[in-house]
Amino acid sequence: MIDELEELLEEIGFEAETSVLTHRQAQVLALRERGFSQADIADELGTSRANVSSIESSGRENVAKARETVAFAEALRAPVRVRVPEGMDLYDVPQMVYDACDEAGVKVDHTAPDLMKVVSDAAGPAVSGRQVSTPLIIGVTSEGMVRVRHQE
Repeated sequence: MIDELEELLEEIGFEAETSVLTHRQAQVLALRERGFSQADIADELGTSRANVSSIESSGRENVAKARETVAFAEALRAPVRVRVPEGMDLYDVPQMVYDACDEAGVKVDHTAPDLMKVVSDAAGPAVSGRQVSTPLIIGVTSEGMVRVRHQE
């Protein structure tokens, strides 16, 4: 299994020197994504299930931090930023985004219902039903990609 795992990591281009993941974290996450239990992984790697659990947890934290860093970098360079205040109806958000994009000359390839879904999905618990419960910042890149961040 280890040889196949190493082939997979090489095939998908994992490089520990440039990754936010350690080699061991990449191994554990790859095996977990393929349905292996922590106990099976521990046996294969010659360690304890508790250690595999810790490695997996750290790896997932690192992935989440990397995603947040990318979202932050995209938000910095996005020519369109729309602040959505707490209490706003989600149905009003697409028009705000479209107006800001028109002003900036940026095209968004989402219908209003699709845009509401993108915002709602990305906002998670910051949107409850149709109500924005935590202020949001919606960024739109020059390529029209929509990014949603919670405003603290």
